[in-house]
Amino acid sequence: QVHVVESGGGLVQAGGSLRLSCAASGNIFSINTMDWYRQAPGKQREFVAIITSGGITNYADSVKGRFIISRDNAKNTTYLQMNSLKPEDTAVYYCKTMATTLQGRYLGVWGQGTLVTVSS
Repeated sequence: QVHVVESGGGLVQAGGSLRLSCAASGNIFSINTMDWYRQAPGKQREFVAIITSGGITNYADSVKGRFIISRDNAKNTTYLQMNSLKPEDTAVYYCKTMATTLQGRYLGVWGQGTLVTVSS
C-alpha cells in the first residue's frame, strides 16, 4: 500500500503565508507526479498545482505567482508554499501522488486533506 499524509494547514490572516507538506510512504518504487488540489465549502475539488519527478511545475491561474510547489524526491515529499493568502483560498487542501509500487502497479493515492482557513 501507498500512504499519503498532508500537514501544515491552519488559520492565517489575509496576506499571510503557510507551507503545506505532503509525504508519501509505503510500498513505493517510484513517484511520478505529486499534485495539490483544494475543495472549498460547497464547491467542487479543483486543481492547484502539480510537480513532476523532474521538477516541472504547473499552477492554476488563481494561485499563479502566489503559490510555489516544490519536491524532495529523497523524502517522497512535496511542499506547497502559499503566500499572499486570500480568504478565497480557504479550503481543504489535498495531495495526490501518482506512484509505482514495488509490484509494478501504478496508483493514484489521495491524502486525507488539511484545512486552510484565511481570515479577512
